[in-house]
Amino acid sequence: QVRLVESGGGLVQAGGFLRLSCAASGNIFSNYAMGWFRQAPGKEREFVASIRWSGGVESYADSVKGRFTIFRDNAKNTVYLQMNSLKPEDTAVYYCAFKATPWGSNYDYWGQGTQVTVSS
Repeated sequence: QVRLVESGGGLVQAGGFLRLSCAASGNIFSNYAMGWFRQAPGKEREFVASIRWSGGVESYADSVKGRFTIFRDNAKNTVYLQMNSLKPEDTAVYYCAFKATPWGSNYDYWGQGTQVTVSS
């Protein structure tokens, strides 16, 4: 089992910034990709960003392109989400996710989430 622990959430003013961290530990046999998702109250969980662990290929939702950056520390099995120019609509619980292999459509493990609140 892989454990994911998020940190770095908080309350910020619109236009501010936060950096989220997610450390993976446990039985990490392989790591294909890690990503970030978010869920706002009353809305479905949505994809935010992902990064392939080996090649570093990044992917972003259109809503965060140019504002958010995902990056990783391979040695620490940690993924980060740098969130700049935050908007009130970014308010959500942000979840870290881990995908062990390219096979299968879903991520294998999820963190418990960290709250990000952006005030106007």
